Amino acid sequence: MKKILIIFCVFMLSISFAQQADYVDFKKLEATLGFVPDSSKIQGGVYLEFKILKKTDSVYLDAIDMDFKFFVQSDENIKLKNDGEKLWVKSDFEEGETYSVIFNYVAYPKKALYFLKREDAWQIWTQGQGKYTSNWLPSIDDVNDKIEFDLRVAFDKAYNVVVNGNLIGSEPVKDKEESLHVFDMQKPMSSYLVALVIGKYNKKTETSKSGIPLEYYCYPEDSLKVESTYRYSKQMFDFLEEEIGFAYPWQNYKQVPVHDFLYAGMENTSLTIFSDAFVVDSIGFNDKNYVNVNAHELAHQWFGDLVTAKSSKHHWLQEGFATYYALLSEREIFGDDYYYFKLYESVVELGRQDLSGNGTSLLNPKSSSLTFYQRGAWVLYALRNKVGDVVFKQAVKNYLEKYQLASVETSDFISEVERLYGRSLSTFVNLWIKQKAFPYDMAFAILKRQSTFINEFVQVDCEAKSSKCAEYLKYYVSDEAKAKVISQVPELVISNVFKNGLKVRQAIAKHVTKIPESLKSDYESLLNDKSYITIENALYNLWINFPLERSKYLFKTRNIVGFSDKNVRLLWLVLNLNTPYYEADNKQGLYDELVGYTNEKYNADLRINAFQYLDLIKACNEKCKSNLETAKSHHNWRLVKFAKQLSEQLEQKKN
Repeated sequence: MKKILIIFCVFMLSISFAQQADYVDFKKLEATLGFVPDSSKIQGGVYLEFKILKKTDSVYLDAIDMDFKFFVQSDENIKLKNDGEKLWVKSDFEEGETYSVIFNYVAYPKKALYFLKREDAWQIWTQGQGKYTSNWLPSIDDVNDKIEFDLRVAFDKAYNVVVNGNLIGSEPVKDKEESLHVFDMQKPMSSYLVALVIGKYNKKTETSKSGIPLEYYCYPEDSLKVESTYRYSKQMFDFLEEEIGFAYPWQNYKQVPVHDFLYAGMENTSLTIFSDAFVVDSIGFNDKNYVNVNAHELAHQWFGDLVTAKSSKHHWLQEGFATYYALLSEREIFGDDYYYFKLYESVVELGRQDLSGNGTSLLNPKSSSLTFYQRGAWVLYALRNKVGDVVFKQAVKNYLEKYQLASVETSDFISEVERLYGRSLSTFVNLWIKQKAFPYDMAFAILKRQSTFINEFVQVDCEAKSSKCAEYLKYYVSDEAKAKVISQVPELVISNVFKNGLKVRQAIAKHVTKIPESLKSDYESLLNDKSYITIENALYNLWINFPLERSKYLFKTRNIVGFSDKNVRLLWLVLNLNTPYYEADNKQGLYDELVGYTNEKYNADLRINAFQYLDLIKACNEKCKSNLETAKSHHNWRLVKFAKQLSEQLEQKKN
């Protein structure tokens, strides 16, 4: 074995990565990382090991806007060159030989690594999906190149550090108030799945039936929300291992909420990062919980992390599988009716997409998320219905065993099913996967055959306002069907309808906006519901309909905050400011509180809502406008888009 070693300025040590699949196999990347949060700086020392597959004079790593330090070169005349986008490693590399290099780097990432201040404490997290990890860690943007990444992270010892793989040790850093945390991954992964989170958290640990440690992180102030946030986590983990038939492929599984995450969640290998908007109390759980996102990102540990789509053309092999298995997990918890209703909703959405002219083949790399996720899930549901449970489950297991730690195309999966099924699936593939139009009628027919619940829901339709509609609300049909009737003919709601469950009462609060005097006391009872959505809608509608009793409704809801975006509190502030004489002495303080929620220390959803309310009441003052300007440079694209649009509107109004 031949090794070429290049040594550069030593910075705590280690890293490993991979690239250009035909010429080089990057085996291992070890990195030691340090951070300077005030300047959004990362500095690293990297060890890279790679094997040459074909004779070549150069290999490269993707490295965006990094400053490298190269010092002592070896006798083998290796040269390194940084062109701002790639780090080139050049020499006369021989086929079959293994080489290694060591170097240091510094970067100030513009994306993929984010430095935030939260409650006067730093929070640092990554989001590299696609090809962005190379903004903070020299790596390979190609998803087909899998490398074993082992990270060592030094940071203030008062903070938690969470990285892919096992934490195998922590030790103090000499002459610093820092600890060095050493993590080990035992298997390779695509670069976009490398992740880290640094912040202040509490941790709860459970163990799966198969012995996998499950770590749940939460902010210290949210310790009472751990159960409601992570509810059913272990149950879903155990279910998926059994349902998929292939053991969870990594050493452990960690889940960490972060501030202003770009998406709902991200399935980094063994480490899911998700938006802290899903950290909810027991009331919030009834409205907007983490269960689906939890199950979806967990399913990705098999479909996407273990077996990765070769290109965006086959992206459904990740998102469709994750959506389908998440739905199976929810079925295990919430039952068959929930399962079939979710499938029905996706059929309706896919049908609407086709009618709007936006439908595409599932193999179109530019397809919408709706296509990749929901149509992809429907392919698996319809395929299982066609070939049967036994063939489907064995084919999935064989597929994972055969292609683990590799990359795949759609034909790889279909071939495994065909082999067990004993017949060609070309007609199925053409209809469900390749053709542009989603087979709406066929999907709907499958659902109707399998679910009496869906048959009933479809039959209950009051757009034509037939005489049966009032009867539907009086007698037994599902809560979903009653909610549908209320959305179509809200004037049919009578006192007895309020005696139904949460979903029906939510529908009343949303759709019954003109409240008859005869329903006033029933409607007021909605303010007691275990649903922040119900309370928010009911408070507004009662305030509008009964102006003489506004003070009563404000008094009753004065201490309710709602979700992390403070939905109820924001509405309460705006209604209070527009209610003369109620808490008149404190109007300025309440207004200042509302404006304060536009500040950058709050999450993006809360800021957007606060800006919207201030614009609605025409009260965006100079501080509000200053915060709006700051929002234009935020890392969250939704907030940036909103801030730019609102700024334009305010400018137009001024002119």
